[in-house]
Amino acid sequence: MTAARSKRAGREQRLAKRAAKPVFDPCPPGQRGGAYKPLTESEIQTIFDTALRLLEQLGMGEVPARLKADLLAAGAAEDGRGRLLFPRAMVEATLKMAAKTFFLHGKDASRSIEVGGDRVYFGTGGAAVQTLDMESGVYRPSTLADLHDFTRLQDTLANVSWFTRCCVATDVPDNLDLDVNTVYALIRNTTKPVATSFTLAAHVAPIIEMLDIAAGGPGEFAKRPFLAAHISPVISPMRFGEDAVDVVYECVRHNIPMSCITAAQAGATAPATLAGFLAQSLAETLASLVMVNAISPGFPMIFSNWPFVIDLRTGAFSGGSGETAVLNAASAQISNWLGLPSGVACSMSDAKAIDAQYGMEKGITSLAAALAGGNMIYESSGMTASLLGVSFEGFVLDDEMHSNTYRALRGIEVTEENLGFDAICDAVLGDGHFLGGAHTFAAMERDYFYPTLADRNEPRTWAQSGARDAWDLARDRAKQILDSHHPTYLTEAQDRAIREKLNILL
Repeated sequence: MTAARSKRAGREQRLAKRAAKPVFDPCPPGQRGGAYKPLTESEIQTIFDTALRLLEQLGMGEVPARLKADLLAAGAAEDGRGRLLFPRAMVEATLKMAAKTFFLHGKDASRSIEVGGDRVYFGTGGAAVQTLDMESGVYRPSTLADLHDFTRLQDTLANVSWFTRCCVATDVPDNLDLDVNTVYALIRNTTKPVATSFTLAAHVAPIIEMLDIAAGGPGEFAKRPFLAAHISPVISPMRFGEDAVDVVYECVRHNIPMSCITAAQAGATAPATLAGFLAQSLAETLASLVMVNAISPGFPMIFSNWPFVIDLRTGAFSGGSGETAVLNAASAQISNWLGLPSGVACSMSDAKAIDAQYGMEKGITSLAAALAGGNMIYESSGMTASLLGVSFEGFVLDDEMHSNTYRALRGIEVTEENLGFDAICDAVLGDGHFLGGAHTFAAMERDYFYPTLADRNEPRTWAQSGARDAWDLARDRAKQILDSHHPTYLTEAQDRAIREKLNILL
């Protein structure tokens, strides 16, 4: 065998080995963010001071009686107009006692993640009512079967670090059945950390029975909770929502970690100016933090300040805009400045098709949030049509996008070995190139991410292979996963026990 043929055969073997399983993952979840800082230190301080003034002088309205009693006991004051004021000292004391890091457990402990600090994780969220159908390429009402399928699909995707139900089963009209069957779909089809929403507080207890069965018996779930709750206890502008507050109390009672979400809309329920928006939404998310810690000091809560933007010409939601990118990045920066586990919402494309708009909007917004250090980036997989839609192909494409984002976050390791002084000398004095060198091979496996969907072939090869676009390739990948991945994360006995207690529809 000639030297050239030997070198070619060795290259082919290395490519085959890498395609089967990477020797080293160059871009795992949990990379460190925080390099992008859209706000200066003094600007953050000014926004924070304004938020505290709003809480101290304007306060919160429509405070439910039970919460009012707890907040007054914690230091709040009545203003004589039906609003409750939060003195600055009260908020600052809350910030000191609030949980700074905690685990979101997976049913499989190896899939748990620690939130807080500067680690970045992508996950899901949303309540899409339409699914982008893989056969027709158009939208239809989302179903319970879709939710099961989305949960199975993402179970195989390394960069979805937790799974919140991404769509609403519109074919389940009863609210209790909807909440129960949503959680059942999650725990049946994945062992990652999961999250859901509760329509009413009364729905929490029966779902805890189901979670206890899955965890191994009565009281077992609370010892290591693998489901979190998404709750919006504050309604913009500056008031509480009674039903959601009731859910907070139930979640605390059953030790369900929560993401308390503020979802104000610039120009509608919050100021149109970006600075004013950040001040109000920060005040509202701080109000949620004060509430949770007044009920149970140090209870695990993700500080989910999600700035939403509308197109002020039409009132349409705009999830893929540059304003969304910078506002969510600023929100992450502020939350991290406060030392709180941060949650933001990015990668919410307004595109309906899997097209250039889809890729552009997702790439800009998700990268900005990650670079700013958002601990948990919600809505970041599969969401389309301004959160009204969700796509199987989108999940697959976004997973590859997140790998590239994590690679960007990982940055550049400057070491004596990586600087390659000897390798440069050897190449210059030897073959005149770096191809095939040991230094190159080591970097090839360690430093570079190789996509499986993005096409890097030259145009002629692409054309000869069918001139297929990303949507086509992702559709094939999604179908392949759904055809082959049928996990059984509940035992037959657990499944039977759950069905005897609750109305499981699939």
